[in-house]
Amino acid sequence: MISSEIDLIHMISNAGLMVQLVLLLLLVFSITSWAIIFMKFLYFKKAIKESNLFFDYFWQSHDLSAAFVKTKKMHNSPMAKIFRIGFLELQKISKSRSQITQKQDEAGKTENSPLNTKFVGIDNVKRALNRAINTEKAKMVQHVPFLATTGNTAPFIGLFGTVWGIMNSFHSIGMKGSANLAVVAPGISEALVATAVGLVVAIPGVISFNHFMNKIQMIESELYSFADDFLNILERDILRTKVSK
Repeated sequence: MISSEIDLIHMISNAGLMVQLVLLLLLVFSITSWAIIFMKFLYFKKAIKESNLFFDYFWQSHDLSAAFVKTKKMHNSPMAKIFRIGFLELQKISKSRSQITQKQDEAGKTENSPLNTKFVGIDNVKRALNRAINTEKAKMVQHVPFLATTGNTAPFIGLFGTVWGIMNSFHSIGMKGSANLAVVAPGISEALVATAVGLVVAIPGVISFNHFMNKIQMIESELYSFADDFLNILERDILRTKVSK
């Protein structure tokens, strides 16, 4: 094991300048990819955990104001964030509607239907929720495409280093006028290291990209379902108010 590691280091140190630059570039890709993987893993772990807690609390509390207060402690939950934005929009609409009703009462006008105004408010809340979901999706997707870029380009970068190394090896053979295995093997083996490193860098990038995109699609679907449930609650409240009147 130790001898193989020493041989690998020896091959890299004795490789040509272009091959070493290719390996350095692949190292940068690898470090960046693993940093993104680690960061996104922690993000999704916290996001899913807090969203599940908020979802359970939301349906158990039956109080939108209490759920809003709960969201202030959940900074990593996309679900809590979209609810907070929707609830704030609802508060703005309620405040604006109260001011309009007060002015109409002072002027003695009652021709506008409060029910129609409430349904218009529901559309505003829906748009606010959709904007919030798009914002959270953009945050979740951030930096993830780099993993796909790494998975798609790293093997070709490594292959370029290999081809360049082999070209240099054959050039050396031509200069020395000897083509025996002892002369050819070291240069070719050094060049093939670039392809191997390219694959080692690319495989985790592809696997992690697919994993995170599945997570994003799952969370996005849950956010849209929660937004629909939230809007249904508001609409039922409006219809209940209509029936009671």
